[in-house]
Amino acid sequence: MRRYPIPRPADDPRFTLGLALDVARVLAERGYPSMTEPYDGCGADFLALQDALFSLIYAPTDTSEVPS
Repeated sequence: MRRYPIPRPADDPRFTLGLALDVARVLAERGYPSMTEPYDGCGADFLALQDALFSLIYAPTDTSEVPS
């Protein structure tokens, strides 16, 4: 049985900018291009990372979209 996504809380202090920065740093340490240094498109890449994390962690508000 899957553990993710979890129910979406009204507010979750664990989902921070630091969480996304930590994931970006781990990706860079594994040889992926860095998102933590300035370059054209870094903002869009970082926002996409945050969105992907949010989508993985939290269930949509419409529970009919939650995978089983």
